[in-house]
Amino acid sequence: MHERNNEECLICKERLVYLEAAEEMKCVLCQKVEISNCRCANGHYVCSECHMSGMDSFLGICLNETSRNPMEILDKLMNLPFCHMHGPEHHVLVGASLLTACKNAGGEVDLQPALLEMQNRGRQVPGGICGLWGSCGAAISTGICISILTGSSPLSTETWSWCNEMTSRVLAREAKIGGPRCCKRNSRIAILEAVDFIREKFGAELEITEKIGCDWFEQNNQCINERCPFHPVNAQ
Repeated sequence: MHERNNEECLICKERLVYLEAAEEMKCVLCQKVEISNCRCANGHYVCSECHMSGMDSFLGICLNETSRNPMEILDKLMNLPFCHMHGPEHHVLVGASLLTACKNAGGEVDLQPALLEMQNRGRQVPGGICGLWGSCGAAISTGICISILTGSSPLSTETWSWCNEMTSRVLAREAKIGGPRCCKRNSRIAILEAVDFIREKFGAELEITEKIGCDWFEQNNQCINERCPFHPVNAQ
């Protein structure tokens, strides 16, 4: 893999460092003190809320969207200014794209409250958990989506299983490809798995892009290149 020197820290553009043990850190933007495993090589820490500043703009995009293709919707959202190469914003955007596509495909989705609930739950999923907790936030986002669609709770029966099966399918597919993490790659894998799952469980036919290329690989310091199914050499 060739070396890259792209920006990672929002403050100084230095690379991010993941610590083995979490420490108390103060956000350089809002001064909030949190426990975290991640800071940049120069010591800057930016909390999730500041990292996702401006994310509310996704609501207007989704509410005015007409596409039944969640991959198309996701790419549109990931190209908005608030969305970085990596970050916890993807934990909201994956599920939001799926909810929007389901609504546009004729599903019984009260979209605005569904999107607000997706945002509320997705914001609680920290960045970096793929390597620290063993559960990718994009995968969790699909489980949240299924929970919202079914009205599932910890006391549900069949739909409780659906939520967890959805998340597990995404994790299994991601694990076969391997790391390091890429929020763009994992978000797209999550969408692909969720389209199949929603067809099986709900009978909804969402549209999906057949050949999916990546416009972000040159911005990713840890791109796995040809191992990624969306790398240009694999998307022709």
